[in-house]
Order: sequence, then C-alpha cells, then structure tokens
Amino acid sequence: MANKVVKKQIHTIPVLEVVRDELAGERLPLVIFYHGWQINKELVLTQGRKLAAKGFRVCLPDAPNHGERKQTLSPIPSVTFWNSIQGNLFEFETLCEHYEKESLTNGRVYVGGLSMGGITTCALLTHYPEIKAAVCLMGEPAIVDYRNRGIERARAFNVDFPQSYVDLMSWQEKFDLSLRPELLAGRPIYFWHGTEDPKIPIDSVKRFVAVNQGKEYGKNIVFEIGEGKKHLVHTDTMDAAANFLAAKK
Repeated sequence: MANKVVKKQIHTIPVLEVVRDELAGERLPLVIFYHGWQINKELVLTQGRKLAAKGFRVCLPDAPNHGERKQTLSPIPSVTFWNSIQGNLFEFETLCEHYEKESLTNGRVYVGGLSMGGITTCALLTHYPEIKAAVCLMGEPAIVDYRNRGIERARAFNVDFPQSYVDLMSWQEKFDLSLRPELLAGRPIYFWHGTEDPKIPIDSVKRFVAVNQGKEYGKNIVFEIGEGKKHLVHTDTMDAAANFLAAKK
C-alpha cells in the first residue's frame, strides 16, 4: 500500500496531502493534522503516512509564520505563537471547504496535532461539532491558563507586556475547551502526554481528564501517559493515534 504525497497550495495555505495511491480519487474521511511550534508540515509527514495507511485523506498544513510561511518572530514570541494558532483556527473552514468542493471527502472530518497543533485541535472542538474525533499529542486544552502561565514565566525574565495584552488575547476564552468542556458532546479524543514534558507540563491535561472523563460529554476521552517521556512524540504514539482515529471511521 504505497502512499501518494502531494504538495499543494489551498488558497494561501501550503499543505502536504497524503493518501493511499489506489484511493487518491475517492471520497475519503479527512484528517487535518497540525504541526508544532517552529517546525513545519514536513516534520509531521510520518504521522500523516500512518494515518493515510488507515484509509484517510490527510492534510498537513503549514501554520502561519511556519514552514513556507516563515516570518521574523515578534520580539515577544508568544505573540507569534498565538497568532499562529489563531491563523490555524481561521483557516480550518477553508481547508474543509476545499476538499468538499473537490469531492475528495465523504464529509467525515477529524483533527489532530502535536504541541501547538494539539492546542489548535482542542480549540477547534469548541466551535466545530462536525469534527468526529480528535487526537491531541503534547497539547493543552486549557489555553487561558497556559497563556497566563506564559506571562508569569516571561515576567520572571523581565519581559514586558502591554497593559492591553490580555484584552488582545480575549478570543482565547471562547476557544478554551477547559472552560467549555461540554462542547466535546461525547466525541472521542485521544490525549498523549509525557510526564517529564518541560514545555507543556502534563499537569493541566491530567486535571482536564480527571474533571471531565466521568461526565457524559467526556465519556470518550482516552488519556495515555508517557512515563519518563519529554516533549517528543515517538513512533509507537503515532501508531496509537492512527489506530484511535481509524477505530472512529
């Protein structure tokens, strides 16, 4: 089963599309999988191949400010970070509409991502009930709390923020899955996180799962802990993510 990898431009969004060669012209379930901070779509191609092998059409976009869209970082890196996530959210419908217009999807849409892409994934679940299932690898559902922790860390290094910073980021409250967990509405989501992750600590994800997994809307949350693992996804986790979504087709 050979995979076909095609480099495409969807409006202004550079993407890699991965699909089994013999299924390339068929309507398939669509997975949009988002990469992490300061990497690019090519570095999640292994995950894309594993998903395509399960019969999905996989779209791997470059986030704004990344890959082919790389730009100079803001003097306050978190501004570029959140701008990149907001751009992913803004462009989600564009990607879905493209595949629908081209008759390349059967209408079943899934999302996933690692690190910054996992944050994007959780945020999308607050606004798009058509998403059937999701995978969040090393991500963060509580984005307001994550933002506030970032401000505290930056101020410890004497980084100044404008007084209006929180207001400028006010969109985050409406996309914070931890503040609106009922919007999961029973949809399956797979979390994986390493216990020794220094970049996005596991504690917030553990709290989210503990609070919501026993609720009706959170009954299909699956949480796998990577004991001793840091901020890196290994191939066995990629396999687990692909198997999880394949079981929800």
